[in-house]
Amino acid sequence: MGLFNAIMGHASEVSVEKITEEYKPILVNGEHIEKAFKLIRDMFVFTNKRLILVDKQGLTGSKVDYLSIPYASIIKFSKESAGLMDLDAELKIWVRGEAMPIKKQFGKDNNINEVYQILGQHILG
Repeated sequence: MGLFNAIMGHASEVSVEKITEEYKPILVNGEHIEKAFKLIRDMFVFTNKRLILVDKQGLTGSKVDYLSIPYASIIKFSKESAGLMDLDAELKIWVRGEAMPIKKQFGKDNNINEVYQILGQHILG
C-alpha cells in the first residue's frame, strides 16, 4: 500500500533519525528536524526553524532543489478533509509573496493533524 500511496502523491512519514545525518550540512546551529514526510522521491521536512521542501529532479534524481521557507513567511495554512478525524487530507500552505499555496496530499496512514499542529506551534506560537 505504501508504493500505491507514493504513486498517488500521498505523503508517508520518514524517521527523523534516518534523515538527520543526510540533512545536517544544510541545517544551521541549533536547528533540528522535527518531522519529515516523503512524496515518492521528494521530501517535506519540518525543522524547529523552517520548512524545507526537497524536490528531486530528473529521471535519476541527481539534481535536488532545496526550498527553505522560514515559518515567519507562512501567512496561512489549511487542512481540507471530510472532518477533523479524517486522515485522508490535503494540506495547503500560503507563503508571503506567492499567489498560489503549496499543496501536499496526506493519506489515511499519515496523521496530517500532527503536521497541522507543528505549523500552528511555529506560526501561532
